[in-house]
Amino acid sequence: MPPDLLHIFPVSSTLLPDDFVRPSAAALPHLLRRSTALSRRHPYLADLAEIELQIYQLNQHPPSLPDIVDHLQVKPGVTLLEVGWNRLPERLNNQQIEPQAESSLVLLVPPTATTPSRALTPSGHQLLAMKIAVEHLDPKTVAAEGDVPVGVIDRLIAAAVRDGLLLAPASALVRPPSYFPAEARFHNRLKADVFTLQWHITQACDLHCRHCYDRSSRTAVSADQGRMVLDRFYDFCQANHVRGQVSFTGGNPLLHSHFFDLYRGAVERGFMVAILGNPTDRQTLEAIIALAKPEFYQVSLEGLPEHNDYIRGIGHFQRTMAFLEVAREMRIYTMVMLTLTRDNQDHVLPLAEVLRHRVDLFTFNRLAMMGEGAALASAPVDDYQTFLKQYLQAAAENPIMSLKDSLFNIILDQDGRPPGGGCAGFGCGAAFNFVSLLPDGEVHACRKLPSLLGNLHEQTLLEIYRSPLAAAFREGSSACRPCPLRPVCRGCPAVVAGLGGDIFTTIDPYCFCRH
Repeated sequence: MPPDLLHIFPVSSTLLPDDFVRPSAAALPHLLRRSTALSRRHPYLADLAEIELQIYQLNQHPPSLPDIVDHLQVKPGVTLLEVGWNRLPERLNNQQIEPQAESSLVLLVPPTATTPSRALTPSGHQLLAMKIAVEHLDPKTVAAEGDVPVGVIDRLIAAAVRDGLLLAPASALVRPPSYFPAEARFHNRLKADVFTLQWHITQACDLHCRHCYDRSSRTAVSADQGRMVLDRFYDFCQANHVRGQVSFTGGNPLLHSHFFDLYRGAVERGFMVAILGNPTDRQTLEAIIALAKPEFYQVSLEGLPEHNDYIRGIGHFQRTMAFLEVAREMRIYTMVMLTLTRDNQDHVLPLAEVLRHRVDLFTFNRLAMMGEGAALASAPVDDYQTFLKQYLQAAAENPIMSLKDSLFNIILDQDGRPPGGGCAGFGCGAAFNFVSLLPDGEVHACRKLPSLLGNLHEQTLLEIYRSPLAAAFREGSSACRPCPLRPVCRGCPAVVAGLGGDIFTTIDPYCFCRH
């Protein structure tokens, strides 16, 4: 067998006799089909050679990809090959496998930048995903016909995209044109692939914190309203080609009588789920995990025990620590959030040490002087830069400490270090990659300040997101427009509003950027 044929047919060539005629590569599968002697010895050999030839041709001439993908489609070069034997792709990798006569399909997948082309035996899920793409089927219709949650169908489509079988449209959630041209280092901060609905399903709470943003009376979302919300959120995510996350919060979301129904509904629609709530018991956590383990469970601490319990109630610190221990045993990703004030700024670093090895992530938000929080004192503006530098120094030695405040990026930039994502991965993500939904259907750009955009009981989320007011929130303060850090910062509009500023024209009072 010539060296080039050995390269093209690394497995098939080992099954050929030494005196076999030396054809051209393209002719080998056809010649094998006509060879009676070889058919008796290795009856599957012609099909095996055909697969190897097509793999080689895909590697030599990979198909070009479309510049724009505006709908789900089969990736160019992906081919289904009908053969008369099973397990042929497996035979290419394991000489101990002996194929059996059976009409089968082989899936040929073109190469990527990091992997060569390959053959595989397609699963039923992969074939269904390709059928959905080829026939432009609605995932909800397919799910209904199969009597499965639509999230099951969306997951198998997503898996087919990851496996290189399908091409899916890119996210439509892109920063407004005023953010371009941005420096190349920020290009990955201009498009959101995940959109979060921070869903306040109830105002009911078993705490009465001294900095609570909203103690207003709002009727908890009903079961029917909840299903409508989830359906509208699903439609929004599909229209924008993003993955959805529902972060259940309140109040305390676990106090809602239909919490588990709403949580299940989010899971069934394929959403990632998270909980921002209060400490709970092991039995409740087990019931949650039985439906789906949350992406994270976030609780709050406001400092060391005495100060925390002054803010959140006697015994809260100890209950939270006990909860974190149970959650860690159950391998739930836990987060602790602190609301930074003048009175607890000195507690942040010691608390981070207490939480080391007890929590997966610790971070803080500056106080927004809204609701009952207006009675507390904000952290000092003058020494805030010094505080952030001290935090950064401690974070270098404590892996749980997260850099949530977008203003950290000023120091990172000054030090020549790559910037982080800031508050929401895109600086302030209000009305860009998240919105807050209140129990009565009100949609706000951010929960920490009055930022009403519309009502989901009366409008679709797509209509609300595309409104001029939502666009204004995405645009942010005009004072930040000249700043090169704008894609990963923009300060905190809630802090600006709490201190009496205009969020569309005023710079964050804590900003120390000198660009």
